[in-house]
Amino acid sequence: MKLPEHGANPHRLYEQAGKKLPSEIIDFSENVHPFGPPVFLKEQWADFFDLLASYPDPQAEPFRSKAAEYHGVGKQQIAAGNGAAEVFTWLARRYRNKRVLLVEPAFSEYRSTLESENAQIMEINLRPENNWQLQLDEVEKQAAHCDAFYVCNPHNPTGRLLNLSVLSEIAELCKGNCELVIDEAFIDFVGEHASFAPLLKTYPHVIIVRSMTKMYALAGLRLGYAIAEAGIIRELTGSRAHWNVNGLAAAAGARCFSEEPYRERVIAAAVSERVKMETYLEATGCTFVPSAANFLCFQLPNPKLSEPFFHAMLEAGIVLRHTYSFKGMDGQWFRIGMKSASAMERLRKEMHRWFRDN
Repeated sequence: MKLPEHGANPHRLYEQAGKKLPSEIIDFSENVHPFGPPVFLKEQWADFFDLLASYPDPQAEPFRSKAAEYHGVGKQQIAAGNGAAEVFTWLARRYRNKRVLLVEPAFSEYRSTLESENAQIMEINLRPENNWQLQLDEVEKQAAHCDAFYVCNPHNPTGRLLNLSVLSEIAELCKGNCELVIDEAFIDFVGEHASFAPLLKTYPHVIIVRSMTKMYALAGLRLGYAIAEAGIIRELTGSRAHWNVNGLAAAAGARCFSEEPYRERVIAAAVSERVKMETYLEATGCTFVPSAANFLCFQLPNPKLSEPFFHAMLEAGIVLRHTYSFKGMDGQWFRIGMKSASAMERLRKEMHRWFRDN
């Protein structure tokens, strides 16, 4: 049985698993928080509606300028994409026929986009016996022989965070012929103090990829961006599609940067629910990875029961992110996005029922 490689779209998962869709589903497989987009989108929808009749700005203004202001860089250092996924297609094209180092397990789009451009993929494999932590000696051993190295921070799927001193060490190891790509899709749940963006002046061979999907719940608008040295940005976007970012996304995304109280609320809720879930997992004998993001990875006390547990949760209308597509996790770990307090309580209730009967 082949399951979808991504979270979200639970109807597809039920179809491929050969199960009837329950009347009520809580989808923990995707990492969008439960609060929905910032309220200004609903309150000022008429203003956004008027944008539909006009072509968008080809440089994704006003988003590009607002992103540059937010990160304290020149707007020539920002390129907006149709989601971070489009940015990864640009990067894959940049590394066509080159050697790229990945940390596994990893977001599947890295490998799929790189393979489509015939990149030679090297690997560093995180291991549960090291609590899924990246070992710098392995980076040093391999980075010197690669053209690029992809790092996700916080790491997806484990939520592990590398602090800036460790990332700086990695950037030093990559100096020379190896570009360092840092995927900061979930850094918003930690805070801008953890972003590598302020260090780009020191390390011009670093490319940062950001997403507006996770923090601002804008998955349907598709908006992501790259931050890098201006010359790299020009090269990345040289063959992108004209008007690749729609006008709604550019306008809404630009406004999101000023939503500080919204970000604080989302972060506080994610931390609170994550701590409660960690306490529950510990009490039930599950193994979990300490996470800095709005999701958790855990393993059952008896990993051999992972498949029946996964299917039992589906029957109960609980969709977990399976890990069959995450190298080294092989379906014996689960990832859950932090949802509302009531949804998290429902998850614990269904897990408790399963533990009682098994």
